[in-house]
Amino acid sequence: MNREVAGIILAGGQSRRMGGGDKSLLALGSGRLLDHVIERFSPQVGPLALSANGDPARLTDISLPVLADTVKGFAGPLAGILAGLEWVFGNTNCQVLVTAAGDTPFLPEDLVERLVDAAGARPDSIAVACSDGKRHPTFALWPTGCRDALRHFLVEEDNRRVSAFIDRHGSVDVEFPMLLKSGPQPIDPFFNINMPGDLAHAERLLQSMKS
Repeated sequence: MNREVAGIILAGGQSRRMGGGDKSLLALGSGRLLDHVIERFSPQVGPLALSANGDPARLTDISLPVLADTVKGFAGPLAGILAGLEWVFGNTNCQVLVTAAGDTPFLPEDLVERLVDAAGARPDSIAVACSDGKRHPTFALWPTGCRDALRHFLVEEDNRRVSAFIDRHGSVDVEFPMLLKSGPQPIDPFFNINMPGDLAHAERLLQSMKS
């Protein structure tokens, strides 16, 4: 655990491709999708919160602070990142925030360690996770000092593209290896669940990782 790093799980989307509702609360294995994300992510950070809109009462059993967007209109992941940065600045002594998507049950168990190491030489930059040559902008380390620029980007410029803000701010990419578990194919650690078929595939992957 790195107590100097705060974390937030981004679960504030509308899950349209899954038919709406709380995608992160869908059953997976012996728990829920969100439970698997918390299990992997929480040991890596100090303060941890959940980005989720709507009635927070439905999430009381999770025992994490629930942060609603501070920007109106379901502005996407950047709004959750902004809410997280403002929460970190106002409620913790941490200088950086690491974000993780709430629909990725196989996220790397060394995510925070490797992002922190990469950001060490460029402390004002955003460290972004990549795998198989693909960037995953919702898995990143964000310095709290970028929060005002991010609010301006979202509110004044009405730009919701995560990668566009990262490119403007400056970043360093961090490549993560595929998970070579049992089975014919390696597993992308950032495999995310968008469609009902993805959930069934995640169930099969989960079982193969236990065998």
